[in-house]
Amino acid sequence: MGEDTDTQNINHSFLRDYVTEADVISTAEFNQTGDLLATGDKGGRVVIFQREPESKAESCCQGEYNVYSTFQSHEPDFDYLKSLEIEEKINKIRWVPQNNAARFLLSTNDKTIKLWKVSERDKRPEGYNLKDEEGRVKDPSTVTTLQVPVLKPTDLMVEVSPRRVFANGHTYHVNSISVNSDCETYLSADDLRINLWHLGITDRSFNIVDIKPANMEDLTEVITAAEFHPQHCNLFIYGSSKGIVRLCDMRASALCDQHTKLFEGPEDPENRSFFSEIISSISDAHFSHSGRYLLTRDYLTVKVWDINMERGPIETYQVHEYLRSKLCSLYENDCIFDKFECAWNSTDSVIMTGAYNNFFRMFDRETGRDVTLEAAQDSGKTRAVLKTRRVRSGGKRRRDHVTVDSLDFTRKILHMAWHPTENIIAIAATNNLYIFQDKVTSETL
Repeated sequence: MGEDTDTQNINHSFLRDYVTEADVISTAEFNQTGDLLATGDKGGRVVIFQREPESKAESCCQGEYNVYSTFQSHEPDFDYLKSLEIEEKINKIRWVPQNNAARFLLSTNDKTIKLWKVSERDKRPEGYNLKDEEGRVKDPSTVTTLQVPVLKPTDLMVEVSPRRVFANGHTYHVNSISVNSDCETYLSADDLRINLWHLGITDRSFNIVDIKPANMEDLTEVITAAEFHPQHCNLFIYGSSKGIVRLCDMRASALCDQHTKLFEGPEDPENRSFFSEIISSISDAHFSHSGRYLLTRDYLTVKVWDINMERGPIETYQVHEYLRSKLCSLYENDCIFDKFECAWNSTDSVIMTGAYNNFFRMFDRETGRDVTLEAAQDSGKTRAVLKTRRVRSGGKRRRDHVTVDSLDFTRKILHMAWHPTENIIAIAATNNLYIFQDKVTSETL
């Protein structure tokens, strides 16, 4: 990965010429094998893409992702006690580790979490004794003979069915869900509380973090992201609007209000401003695959933390430092409150995060190089090579550069996902989904 080479190759894109609010993608997540990719949108729909088998004619090309199933996960609702509308927007999707032929995923809007079963069926039973060919129940008195039902091949059908509905667990908006490594429990976090659920129990959950003060006027921070450790089922982290990440151990106490470790970087006095608290808010936080490091994203930077070193991040990468002089206008148009996500690659050596103008950034931790790429409709042609982009804050403009003043702040990359084992990424650009992969050449095979 470098500034001077075109390292990304588009695998597939799903583009729409028109934009409606309901079509805006709000989350994306690969399953544990990377064969399935689920996206959720503001209209409450979940679209699952499946990776096709690799082409025998083009062995150097990875299988492409095509639509596998689409279903309505959430509907708009109304809280009559508070007279508030509950949006159908899907805030997060998380896959549950697969134990059998069926696959399961969790999806959540602001209030309700649902567990969905995704299964395939390529056979159908025939020869019912008490039903006719159209499925209508027969009059038992007309049944004169008994037959053994048989399974006959049929066209492949993908069935998505709701298995559990976890409701009434949150007073505030759910912003995170995370499946535990024990594959039996998961956490859900809202602005002030984190709950622990069992996947098989819907009528109760255990509150493991509660930062709600006795007097709401004393509220100084809210929870913005939470995630379980990838290996240790007793550890989890949560980030806050103060720019702090706390590591908690459920073995210490049932209520983890007292953190085990606290990660807070020192503030640069030279950059102190009216907007400092806003731009320091943690918008996303993840453990590395190894579980040794933390990745956090605030408005201007991504940081890498060693969980054994609390005093400060071991790496800090500037995503769009050129926007620091634009914070006033970004505050006025509410862009300063945008929640950018971040992601690790499979080896924890490269970091990815989003920016404006449909740009997304990658940082190589080993070489220190960074690259800016653009997800644009003119690159929507399958297997088109992406070109690197540069943003200039001043001076003479070059042909291949973009100036800060020409950035389109309505086009932004907020949501993304990285394949668990390969260099394949999914980028959500408003209502468009792009899937990119590393350029594969005969020399690298």
